[in-house]
Amino acid sequence: MKKPVLIFLLGAVLTGCAVGPDYKRPAPLVDQPTPKTFSDQSTNEVAWKVAQPAASVSRGPWWELFNDDALNQLEKQAARHNQNLAAAAANFEQARVLIGSARSAFYPQLNAGGTPGGDFNRQRTSMNEPLLGLPAKQTHTYDTFTAPVYLSWELDFWGRVRRTSESAQAQSAAAADDLETARLEVTTEVANEYFTYETLLAEERLIRDTIQTYQKSLDLTENLRQGGAVSDLDVAQAATQLHSAEGQLPQIELSAAQNLHALAVLCGQSPIDFAVATNHATTNFLAALPTILPGELLERRPDIAAAERRVASANAGIGIAKAAFFPVVKLNGLAGFQSGGIDSLFDWPSRVWSVGPSIDLPLFTGGYNKSHYAAAKAAMDESVANYRQTVLTAYSDVEDALAAQSLLVEQWKADTAAMISAQQALAIANNRYHSGLVTYLEVATAQTTALSQEELVLQLDDSRQAASINLIKALGGDWKK
Repeated sequence: MKKPVLIFLLGAVLTGCAVGPDYKRPAPLVDQPTPKTFSDQSTNEVAWKVAQPAASVSRGPWWELFNDDALNQLEKQAARHNQNLAAAAANFEQARVLIGSARSAFYPQLNAGGTPGGDFNRQRTSMNEPLLGLPAKQTHTYDTFTAPVYLSWELDFWGRVRRTSESAQAQSAAAADDLETARLEVTTEVANEYFTYETLLAEERLIRDTIQTYQKSLDLTENLRQGGAVSDLDVAQAATQLHSAEGQLPQIELSAAQNLHALAVLCGQSPIDFAVATNHATTNFLAALPTILPGELLERRPDIAAAERRVASANAGIGIAKAAFFPVVKLNGLAGFQSGGIDSLFDWPSRVWSVGPSIDLPLFTGGYNKSHYAAAKAAMDESVANYRQTVLTAYSDVEDALAAQSLLVEQWKADTAAMISAQQALAIANNRYHSGLVTYLEVATAQTTALSQEELVLQLDDSRQAASINLIKALGGDWKK
């Protein structure tokens, strides 16, 4: 009889139903327009389909596209020492090991000791204890020694354990995607901060060169004033230009210092004595955007994958909450030794055992199970909305990055042409001033315009780099396969 019973129980556990809905990835809303293409018509069609997240696809060292050794070194330091990455990795490890905790409920639980009333118990019976319906009229005091092993095994008829395991696995996958999100955030932030730092250093060099030029102009104007060729107004205007440029330098140096400190923190280093070996070379822009951007790369975004996995976890939560309405069936057992004296506790005649099922049926819980079930369904709705919002944000990020890439190039071309014209105008104004045809006001105006345009072009270089980096981030990594 024992073998058929055991086979029946195992079969019941393995084939039992799992209450609650089986998971299906969320579909787009019926009344929500599906984007057919990106606004940039050079890209391919990207329909909003049921996502197939592929955040585990390797992104590789995308920053090497910029061909900058200093940036490569910073990215390596950040990958090893950034504390946000360390925290995300630890969070993933917690979620990963909790899968084992959830799966442990599939197996029988064995525990030694823990006898109700104590493994050693000394007690006295009541003199008025009923004996054949009458008071016993006598009392006894005795010891009880117990050395038990208890077994408890929940038979997962309704899938509560399976749904719990599903939820834990989904949470672990979401934590893994969170780690990838943190890694992408850190690597793109390092790249942005680095190129901004390079731009600030270039602006500092520009201002220092400008100060030297303005100092020479002031010296020349003072010499001309001593010869009576110009007035004190020209000297004052030249001095104003010089001091105005000198006033810009501390602010740029402060911004560069703050930027360097931010880089140090990103790399997990102390800002004290932290330095970056910048190359001071011409900015390396990424190659032109490919004619086709595979829409599947949107699925590589780890935040989308994490949001989708949390939907799966919430879906399993509905099954867990629904299983609470059904009886919990356990197979319980006890084996061990029991004796009135310690000297005979482990004698073979002192052995005891018991085995049998228990059923815990919730008859009345005051609405507890019903409330938890409703909360689980609401949590599912929340996770679906968050997932859809993440997808919409992804499209917005790509649109913003594409628009920035194309429009910033046009602005850069126009402002570069304006800078060249402003430099030519400054040269003409200087020649006219030296010839005595105009006052220094015309030179000062031309100097201000030329410096402003040169600074603007440097800032646009930084903005173009940021647009390239933001596009990589929006696509979840490099667009190259």
